[in-house]
Amino acid sequence: MRQTLFADILLPLPLKDTYTYRVPLALNEQIAEGMRAVVQFGKKRILTGVVVRLHQTPPGEYATKTILELIDNHPVVLPQQLSFWKWMAEYYLCKWGEVMNVAIPSGLKLSSESRIQLHPAFQLSAAYSEAFSEKELLLLQALQQNESLSYDEAAKIVGNKPLYSLLKALLQKECILIFEQLKEKYKPKIVKKVRLHAQWQQQGEFALVELLQQLTKKPAQEAVLLRYLSLVPWQASPERQLNGVLKSELLVTGLSESAYKTLVKKQVLEEFEVCISRLDDMSTVKAGLPQLTDYQKEALAKINLQWQDKQTVLLHGVTGSGKTELYIHLIEQVLQSGSQVLLLLPEIALTTQIVARLRQVFGNRLGVYHSRFSDNERVEVWYGVLQGRFDAIVGVRSSVFLPFSRLGLIIVDEEHDPSYKQHDPAPRYHARDSALMLAHMQQAKVLLASATPSLESYYHAVEKKYGYVQLLQRFNNAPLPTVQFVNIKHESKAKRMIGEFAPNTLHAIRTALEAKQQIILFQNRRGYAPQLSCSTCQWVPYCQHCAVSLTFHLHSHELRCHYCGYRENPPTTCRQCGSKDIKTVGFGTEKIEDTVQSLFPEAVVQRMDLDTTRGKHSLQHIIDSFAARKIDILVGTQMVTKGLDFDHVSLVVAFDIDRALHYPDFRAHERVFQILTQVAGRAGRKTAKGTVIIQTTNPHHPVLEHVAAHRFEEFYQEELLQRKIYHYPPFIRLVEIVVKGEVEAEVEQAAEHVATELRKEIKACHILGPQAPPIARIRNQYLRCIWVKLERQGISLSATKQLIVAITDRIATNRAFKELHAVINVDPV
Repeated sequence: MRQTLFADILLPLPLKDTYTYRVPLALNEQIAEGMRAVVQFGKKRILTGVVVRLHQTPPGEYATKTILELIDNHPVVLPQQLSFWKWMAEYYLCKWGEVMNVAIPSGLKLSSESRIQLHPAFQLSAAYSEAFSEKELLLLQALQQNESLSYDEAAKIVGNKPLYSLLKALLQKECILIFEQLKEKYKPKIVKKVRLHAQWQQQGEFALVELLQQLTKKPAQEAVLLRYLSLVPWQASPERQLNGVLKSELLVTGLSESAYKTLVKKQVLEEFEVCISRLDDMSTVKAGLPQLTDYQKEALAKINLQWQDKQTVLLHGVTGSGKTELYIHLIEQVLQSGSQVLLLLPEIALTTQIVARLRQVFGNRLGVYHSRFSDNERVEVWYGVLQGRFDAIVGVRSSVFLPFSRLGLIIVDEEHDPSYKQHDPAPRYHARDSALMLAHMQQAKVLLASATPSLESYYHAVEKKYGYVQLLQRFNNAPLPTVQFVNIKHESKAKRMIGEFAPNTLHAIRTALEAKQQIILFQNRRGYAPQLSCSTCQWVPYCQHCAVSLTFHLHSHELRCHYCGYRENPPTTCRQCGSKDIKTVGFGTEKIEDTVQSLFPEAVVQRMDLDTTRGKHSLQHIIDSFAARKIDILVGTQMVTKGLDFDHVSLVVAFDIDRALHYPDFRAHERVFQILTQVAGRAGRKTAKGTVIIQTTNPHHPVLEHVAAHRFEEFYQEELLQRKIYHYPPFIRLVEIVVKGEVEAEVEQAAEHVATELRKEIKACHILGPQAPPIARIRNQYLRCIWVKLERQGISLSATKQLIVAITDRIATNRAFKELHAVINVDPV
């Protein structure tokens, strides 16, 4: 007698734990942990879950439902992944199902499609046909011939007319049923191919010559066959004959589709379908390992030496020092040992250049994983890692969720970058920190690399928790750029500014253009102007849903909120006083692009920001064009600061830095130091010494002076001292609690209540707030922030975190706050 099996299923919902389902007896031999299962949750919801555990113990609290269906023949989620997801949920104070929902590509989740079928009790007969309209009869007759129809199929049958009223009428007459059919989102890519029919391959060359002679009277068919034989010669190997050619490649312009179909019908040609990878068309030009300089060889040896007793090594390599060449050697070293490698990058912008370089060495062993890929492409990378097709992966933060089983090395490039932190939705994880735990679980090594390491990583290196290797010499001994300041306060008073540009800046741009060099202009604010303002009464148009002014975009001629996406047309008159004197205030990348193009009309100017890189290949096109010197001046946001390598950039100009220096965030100075050092590193990487111009109102600010003198260690020691005095990371841990709701008074009251409870129940910590953040309302939700500072010693971190969760959960159970919710963000950045 077969024993009853039960399966604990992890569902993609914010639930505390798994749910137990009964396994149908027919699936007892097939089911395994890590497979996807279709289950019913509640009365109506059908979900895709993952089998976490199989056992024979029914739950005592509720009656079990039965698994409806298994999707897989083999596990698609590994035990190591489930453990990693569980750790992430516990550390970042979210639910296990929330991690699963983010971890699995949406292409691996089922979706439902509404379909129409005849009611089982309904019979269509001529006697009752008068009771239906012409369109209703058409649909009913089609349903008699088909088991079911989709909405789109039904719409075509009735002439693409609106279906709602027609379906409603047939439902009322009890003629049809509408049901939900589950389908897998992932669809393999299928292409049609053509080959010579097997009988002609067997009969030999003379039979084929005779066939061609017969077709001389049918020139269209003869042309198709000759075209095929030009692509696959008769003398080709049997394997080549069997593979055939793409139908699209065979039927070029001028050849008859009808003649082709006749040849297929006559069994001269044979049409067949094959499943191909969407990733196969990437170039795979093989090249040898790059030659290392003496400095790079020394750094490589030190990294390997320190890995002998440290899991993690911090590589501090100045911009242009050739860190990518080191990565290539380390990746080859690990692949030779039979292990897998993950190279994490903070932004999609970085993947385009580095992937091209790595693919030359590693070919199709290298996979790429990021959000610009379609759902189907991401599923194919997932399966590629699972099945061993890809040994090395280059990707952004979500790559930590891929099904690695023999991970040997994780490289975190630009490890300081805040883009590694996920903000919404949960889990609000940091990919760098998560990668450290992933490596620990799989006994892999970690290399953190940056020209401007985060204060936390540098501190851990100084404290000997991490190994520390420096690479302070640029590749080919290229000198670090010269940093110059332009005091725009003085230039403005003297009325010498031309738009956003000081005279010295314009002179430097002109000199670079005359020398046939390229220029990068950095302004970390997109749009034309951050706001419009009435010159008479100073009225400013604000977003209807957020406490922020609307940004003016010239090219699309609209006002736009960069937080919720709200848009409206720019006003022609002031809504407060009626004045027509509306002016722009401040400037963004659009305005700089517009100004520089008018001042240097002979130069080719391109903007690189979120607005110009929305298309799948638009970012790649801009980078390729700039690398090919088709663009003279590149204007961009922080995208242009991150690891891009261009040979002919001699000048970088940074605008509006003062705003970032005075932003109310304890990391503001660190961020400015990092971003200026990084953008400065784009200049003078290969040829002449580069120049960096920083336009500021305070050229003697200590942070700017450190940037100009390339004083990394001095800056970091000063910042560490400040962090220690005022109790900020890396000396303590931070947890941010944000209370949200549509009624401001309720949000304030709830936040005060949470802060009071925290102070009462958690003694060994400091509580800051509640207070409104710089933007106190987003998407009609008022916000209040509470920061919990936890000591690194003397407390139980997990117990304290659970107490924080318990206190914030009380908001949901308090009737006065039932419309509010609290978001917990561990290690905010």
